[in-house]
Amino acid sequence: MTVGVAILGATGSIGTSTLRVLERQRDRYRVVALTAHRAHDLVQERAAAWGAPYCATVATDGVECLVAAATHPDAEIVVNAVVGAVGLDATLAALRAGKRVALANKESLVMAGDLVLRTAVDGGGEVVPIDSEHSAVLQCITGHPESLARLTLTASGGPFREWSAERIRGATVAEALCHPTWQMGRKITVDSASLANKALEVIEAHFLFGLSYDAIEVVVHPQSIVHGFVEFVDGSILAQVGHPSMELPILYALTHPERVPDTGIRRFDAVAQGGLTFEAVRRDAFPTFELGVAAGRAGGTAPAAFNAANEVAVAAFLEDGVPFGRIPELIARALDSHAAGPADDLASVLAADRAARACVKEALA
Repeated sequence: MTVGVAILGATGSIGTSTLRVLERQRDRYRVVALTAHRAHDLVQERAAAWGAPYCATVATDGVECLVAAATHPDAEIVVNAVVGAVGLDATLAALRAGKRVALANKESLVMAGDLVLRTAVDGGGEVVPIDSEHSAVLQCITGHPESLARLTLTASGGPFREWSAERIRGATVAEALCHPTWQMGRKITVDSASLANKALEVIEAHFLFGLSYDAIEVVVHPQSIVHGFVEFVDGSILAQVGHPSMELPILYALTHPERVPDTGIRRFDAVAQGGLTFEAVRRDAFPTFELGVAAGRAGGTAPAAFNAANEVAVAAFLEDGVPFGRIPELIARALDSHAAGPADDLASVLAADRAARACVKEALA
């Protein structure tokens, strides 16, 4: 019997990759619900190709369609590939319904990590990460999670890895969208250029693996071959290695803890690959990274405020020509004005989100 899968964000990069994976695994999975943001014709076409009984777009049907898809009665796995805070409600709804959430919507954990994990326990659902770095950690610790001591997430360094801090501040949209190793959507590509994305991943890792921020390190690895290192209590270190492709972590999120044969993943040739290098993060050149990690350490609603401020600032950079260097300035302004509080309930999280957005918008007015 096949497993029903709902895909939120089915026309984006992760959603499209998920459909490619499922196409090779049609004997195991069927698609039962698809959503998109605006690509109405494309998502309908994909729903028809799979015979999916539910199909909707946020632009036409409202954000409620995400929850409807996430709680579809035939969906056992929900792939949440929505970008932004809008994905949180669907994550919580799916977990309350006892479903596996294959999570690419990092904002869910960043904004409300404790609430998400508590909802999973109460509802009988589970969170399995799709991010390549968190998938790497999960693959390394499966079978002995209690022995985890430290972990290292890798970052490509983005398009500005070798730029001076001054040059980065004046980067154009075209330059920020020119990622050296990954093909992604516009917002996440800008986040990768500023290293905001890596800060979000540090916060995610804190919640996913129960480690303190002191036990989570980030190193720059330009080749994007090693996706994560895990250090165990005895000092042993394991790493997960592979060519940059989201299809492997997507497949693993669907099958975890099992593995299934798949012919679509490029095989790794260590000799052909050549050398692998690692560098420290240039924290002075990437202040957004520092702001995000500091928000994670502050805890409570601070990560939600960081995420919201970053979303508005990045949108202003992409749409209105706000200088790249203003992104961390706007985030810092929102965090400075943030009234810290616990993130024990959804209302508190959303209030922090709204306040941070309002602060950045006021600064942009």
